[in-house]
Amino acid sequence: MSNAPKILAFAGSARKDSWNKKLVAIAAEGAAIAGAEVTQIDLRDFPIPLYDGDDESEYGMPAHAMTLRELLLEHQGLLIASPEYNGSISPLLKNLIDWTSRPLPGSNGPSPYSGKVATLLSASPGGFGGLRGLVHVRAILGNLGVIVLPEQLAVGSAHEAFAADGSMASSKQQTAVEELGAGQARLLAKLHGLTLSTGCSERRHDMTRLR
Repeated sequence: MSNAPKILAFAGSARKDSWNKKLVAIAAEGAAIAGAEVTQIDLRDFPIPLYDGDDESEYGMPAHAMTLRELLLEHQGLLIASPEYNGSISPLLKNLIDWTSRPLPGSNGPSPYSGKVATLLSASPGGFGGLRGLVHVRAILGNLGVIVLPEQLAVGSAHEAFAADGSMASSKQQTAVEELGAGQARLLAKLHGLTLSTGCSERRHDMTRLR
């Protein structure tokens, strides 16, 4: 059984060619190379309805929301790339948080957010790179008990920032994104007394990608 820190990585976008999906994949690979156990998911594969308290009371939590909640509980770290929508958080990401932060009826179980460690990234065609949206993501997660690391990265002119293979066009920027993921892996190992599995030189194919 692995004793490596577990990180859940995803983007707050469902778009197939999302820049934020490409960005979080690079950070996730950096974390995996550093020795973390990374689970990368695409929220497009977990469609959930807009949060409605009446629907929750009548039908309970949707199956996909429950799956995402369990995934959050199973991981110590979160790598989140969030697009900026009108200077704020994306509706997709906010809806995920609204559903998965709901307490389960009759359960005194732990919150899926409390004590988690999150690293935030964003990519946008604008000059600020989605930075204004990250302010709101940081505030929401912090209110739920997430330790949001001060290190973050916002990639501007995203339409020019990525190569055809999904990597960063700039090798310097590629390294910076990978280091964000690696830094989170190292911190989680220290916080939880875990071991980084650095024996594998190429961990791209060791990452779990859930659908």
